Formats: sequence, structure tokens, C-alpha cells
Amino acid sequence: MMEVLPKDLVEQCKKRMDPYNCEGFVYGRGPEDPEIMIVGEAPGETEIHNGIPFSGRAGKVLNEFFEYLGVSREDIYFTSTVRSRPFKIVHKEGPDGEIIEKKYNRAPNMKEQLAHAPIVDYEIRHIKPKQIVTLGNIGLQRLLGKNYKISEVHGRLIQAPVRRLKDMDTNEWTLSDEEYSIFPTFHPASIFYNRSLLEKVYEDLDELKKILKDKKGL
Repeated sequence: MMEVLPKDLVEQCKKRMDPYNCEGFVYGRGPEDPEIMIVGEAPGETEIHNGIPFSGRAGKVLNEFFEYLGVSREDIYFTSTVRSRPFKIVHKEGPDGEIIEKKYNRAPNMKEQLAHAPIVDYEIRHIKPKQIVTLGNIGLQRLLGKNYKISEVHGRLIQAPVRRLKDMDTNEWTLSDEEYSIFPTFHPASIFYNRSLLEKVYEDLDELKKILKDKKGL
């Protein structure tokens, strides 16, 4: 398994998250030399309690994708744009008329992404993944910028440098010297809201199968 993130880096990023409605912290997980690095969005309620990336409802769908690819979860390194759970508070009326406060997942905003950017930067530099797979717009745009939209580039192999945080004080981005192999597809959670995406995802997976096969020289 990959070495644990430096403690000072984790503490620094947690401190940068203090102003925002986020909770918990989930470490990346996977081998030092993974076949794939998954870059997701952020952990949900399940993940912040058990510390396992993609172990909730979306993770079960993702496991089906891995099975289709013929890739073991043990051969994948999991990370996400933000490592804490971004939440929103909703007030609802309970059965007895009492107002109940509930937390719901939400997408991380740009300030939250910037706060945790050094962690993703560190992982990519140290793992040197053969193949990065981004899930949804958040993971895609974290690495390649706002000009990329998942609806336009899903299922397409992109060879490009990735965005890195240049300066934590000014929150400026720069591009890596190295180019990486990036394959964007839809986030598994998107299927819960739009079942028609499932067919597109499996078309993407067919393309990814070919790419992985070529990398192995088969």
C-alpha cells in the first residue's frame, strides 16, 4: 500500500477546510503501483464513518464497473478532489411536527477544492499512475480545468499535464511538467438521477478496456 500522507500536509489541509461546512477526513487508499488511479469528488456519510473510499451506494455501482473491466479493487488507488464530506443542512418537519436538522451531501465548491489541492498533487507526484480515471465534472475539472466538460469528453483518452496548486497563499494554479493519461467518465452516482447515462458509461468502459489492454501490450 502507498505510504501514508505526511502528517503536516494533512493537518495543513484540514486547517484550510475549517471555514467550510465539511466534516471528517478520508485518506486515499490503494497500492503503490496501481493499474488505475480513480479521482472522484468527495466522500459521503458512509465513507467518513468507515474511512474507506467509495464504500457507499455509489461505490457499489463502481464495483460493478471494475468487475466489467476485469480489474480488481486491490489494483486501484482511490482519491478524491476533496477528502472531507461537504454537506448542507436542511430543516424538515418530523412526524410529531418537530423540526429536524439533517445533513445532506453536496458538491465541493472551488474554495474547498483549493483547500485540499496539495493532497491530490502529492499523490499524483508520488504514485505516478499509469492511468487516471476521473469521475464526473469535479474530478475532471480539478485536473484539467473548467474548459473540460464530462458530457463532451467522456470516454476519450486525454494525454495532458494536470493542474497543480502553485501557491497556497494566492491559490493560483499551474500545470505539471509531466503529461498524464486521463480517461474521464461519469460519476456512478449520476446514474441514480439519470438512468440513461448507464449505457454511455458502459460504452466508456469498453473503450477503457481497450486502453488498459494496450498498456499491458496484450
